[in-house]
Parts: sequence; C-alpha cells; structure tokens
Amino acid sequence: MLNFNIDFTGEFVAFFILSVCAIIGAVMAINFTKVVHTALSIAFTFVAIAGLYVLLEAEFLAFVQVLLYVGAITILMIFGIMMTKHDSEGQEPSRPLLEALAAIGCICLFGILFYSIRNANFSPQDVFIADENTRLIGMHLFTKYAIPFELISVLLTVAFIGAIALAKREEGAE
Repeated sequence: MLNFNIDFTGEFVAFFILSVCAIIGAVMAINFTKVVHTALSIAFTFVAIAGLYVLLEAEFLAFVQVLLYVGAITILMIFGIMMTKHDSEGQEPSRPLLEALAAIGCICLFGILFYSIRNANFSPQDVFIADENTRLIGMHLFTKYAIPFELISVLLTVAFIGAIALAKREEGAE
C-alpha cells in the first residue's frame, strides 16, 4: 500500500523545494495580519508556482505567471493597499477550538488525498510535446487569435483608465 520507492533525482528535489515554497507562501499569506506582508507572500507563492511550470516544461505559462501574477497582480494589490486607508486595523481574537478543528480537517484531507493518489492507477498516454511550444503559442496568438488578443488589450486599457478615473473622483471628494 505505501510504496516509497522514490528516485531522488534533481527534478524530484526541485519539485519538492518549489512545492514546499508554494505551500509556505500560501500559509504565510493566510496568517499575516499586515496586508503588505500578505501581498509579498502571495508573490512568493506565484514565483514558486512559476518554477513548477518550468519543471513541467511549460515555459510560456511560467513566463506569463511571472509577468502577470508576480508583476501586475501583486503590484496592483500593493497600489490598492497604498490608496486605501488602514487606520483601524484590529486584531481578531484567537479561537483555539476553531484552529484545532481546522488543523484536524487539514490532516484528514491530506490523508484522504495521499491514500487516493497512492492507490490510483494512472495509465501512460502518448502526448505530443512541441519542442518550441512558446513559438507555437505566439504563432497562434498573432495569426488565428489576433482579433481577440487586441480586444483584450483594449478592454484592459479601458479598465485601467476607469480605475484611474474612480481614484481621482474619490480623491476630489475628500
């Protein structure tokens, strides 16, 4: 049932380290009380997930993960934090019973998932993996999907201008 024949290759070690970093970053994001620390730990999690994409040979997804999530979303969160007021940040009271029940639930979920994955039979499949997947995605994006790509860029520009207009209106109201 519990067969632990694991080859400790470099890929396994990198996967283990990146997975632990992603989990630690997510747990830190949940537990921090300061919003800036939460945003930075989310960025740490996003970088670890990008590393996992590189291990899966999905370089384009790793690049997009770093560019969009680590760069844009995290900076957007920090700008949102800076533009809002946080004068009355209160500390929530600790709930030891709730925390203990949550820990027990997490351990049970881990056990169920571990048991299910260890007993699953995954059949090997023939999958075509392109040598230059980033080039192929770029070719599809700028030929077959050029119009939706441009529409998304216009939509994002309009949303950005709208956010600036809302921020200016709130600033003038004070």
